[in-house]
Amino acid sequence: MPIVVDLDVVMAQRKIRLGDLAEEVGITPQNLSKLKTGRAKAVRFSTLEAICQALDCQPGDVLRYEPDDGDAS
Repeated sequence: MPIVVDLDVVMAQRKIRLGDLAEEVGITPQNLSKLKTGRAKAVRFSTLEAICQALDCQPGDVLRYEPDDGDAS
């Protein structure tokens, strides 16, 4: 998938555990885990905003675009 989730990297840099971040953001640890591992199909802007606020980061620190080899863009 061309969208790569670097949430685990930012969490490690900030030394915050999944359960603590989930509580601060207001979502379940299971849903945050799905996002962290790239298995989430969607993310609400309000959730992304809460994650960025809790981690003091920008959306681009958490998500990035990495084209597939077959993409001609």
